[in-house]
Amino acid sequence: MAAQDVLSQTTRLASSSALLQVLFRLVTFGLNAFTLRYLSRELIGVVNVRLTLLYSTVVFLAREAFRRACLSGSTKRNWTKTINLLWLTVPLGVFWSIFLGLVWLHLLEVPDPSVVPHYQAGVVAFGLSAIIELLGEPFWVLAQAHLFVRLKVIAESLSVVSKCILTVILVVLYPQWGLYIFSLSQLLYVSVLVMSYVIYFVMFLGSPEATKKSFPVARMKALLPNLVEDETFVNWKEARLTWSFFKQSFLKQILTEGERYVMTFLNVLNFGDQGVYDIVNNLGSLVARFIFLPIEESFYVFFAKVLERGKNVKDQKQDDVAMAANVLELLLKLVLLIGLTITVFGYAYSQLALDIYGGSMLSSGTGPDLLRCYSLYVLFLAINGVTECFTFALMCKEEVDRYNFVMLALSFTFLCISYFLTHWYGSVGFILANCFNMGIRIAHSIHYIYDYFKDSTYRPLTGLLPSPFLVLVYVISGVITGFSEVFFCCDKGWMARLLHISVGALCFAATIVTMFCTETKLIHFVRSQ
Repeated sequence: MAAQDVLSQTTRLASSSALLQVLFRLVTFGLNAFTLRYLSRELIGVVNVRLTLLYSTVVFLAREAFRRACLSGSTKRNWTKTINLLWLTVPLGVFWSIFLGLVWLHLLEVPDPSVVPHYQAGVVAFGLSAIIELLGEPFWVLAQAHLFVRLKVIAESLSVVSKCILTVILVVLYPQWGLYIFSLSQLLYVSVLVMSYVIYFVMFLGSPEATKKSFPVARMKALLPNLVEDETFVNWKEARLTWSFFKQSFLKQILTEGERYVMTFLNVLNFGDQGVYDIVNNLGSLVARFIFLPIEESFYVFFAKVLERGKNVKDQKQDDVAMAANVLELLLKLVLLIGLTITVFGYAYSQLALDIYGGSMLSSGTGPDLLRCYSLYVLFLAINGVTECFTFALMCKEEVDRYNFVMLALSFTFLCISYFLTHWYGSVGFILANCFNMGIRIAHSIHYIYDYFKDSTYRPLTGLLPSPFLVLVYVISGVITGFSEVFFCCDKGWMARLLHISVGALCFAATIVTMFCTETKLIHFVRSQ
């Protein structure tokens, strides 16, 4: 597939994934606002922190390394061996579910049954849901490698909508069921997700469309583990790369979910405070997850397909290098501007957003400070997502192994900093520790990108340098909206709030107009792709 075709399809995948994440986050956003009025903060804290951490840890440790390894390189490969390798995620998931389930049941603090009923059933259900989701891993990787955009959108939309409908019905009719509500909803979510992929491939394989695309798998039986006569069960090059990524994924999970591990294992916050933290965290990460994560996932595939892993810039096709460098520069500029916009305007509108969303329960106390810090953290997330997706797409096995040692030191440092900052600043300390963590990771990725392109004429890191005039507009907007918050928000009535919102809208419009005038190359890229 030509590099331009890969770029076009990858951009479609990123756009569709971004729209999908908008749906997910808006639904979660609304669901949290709804359940706050029916259920306790403690119950929400246990579900959104404790049980979701169990599920995400099992799934991440069981499949992340396999995804990274099996999506690297061309789609022209021995797919039988790749599929065999992917099925190893299931026994790995069973192991992690049992091991971590026992930890969650017997080593961690058990919530008060009168406040959070049916905790044991919740642990079993969320562990089981992780295993069910892993049954669809070969289908997901095949679909992602061949850029099946519509399938991902439909499958994940159906599963999210099904989960939310069941949650709302049970919360309204049977609020006393406690964790049974979220356990049943989680099991329905993963079941619909996996079945959507299975049904699609049952209909697709053997169809004229599959034949026309020369799809490498002809029958559903080929998607099950198969022994290849006189050959190894798996591709050992992929397997070794998977092991390297597995060691890295273990550390990356600690860094990604570090604050939840500290909350879960060190009891620095009670379940109620964990609930408030998670609600603010979901609100703060709304844009980060529905824009930055799809870009990272989709353009990882793009860079991995256009450039060959482990080769230096001189040994690559120069047309592909030029395209990759241009795309990387523009992606960095895009996420930087999105991050700066959220940081500048998030500071002055955090308290208002929380007050509208959850009332005084969220807008009083540390909630506004937490969301303000998260607005800054979004900027770090934005840059790190793109720089790391390029770095991981190009690293050879030895470089991945070396980076694992960096991640090990960073993981230990991050956990220590999280613990101490939380004791000093409460839940805000988690965000500050995450900013430090992301800053170190960004520095490493920038160093790798600089070294990679230093022997060429391309300088994609210039994407991190916005127009000076645009920076000036950001500064002025931040000052004006800051004063507006002091004078109009948030205890002076709705007229004052509307004035505060109007000031922000005018400053935002001025920023966007300036962006269109100064960043013409980026605007052309976004419009054309």
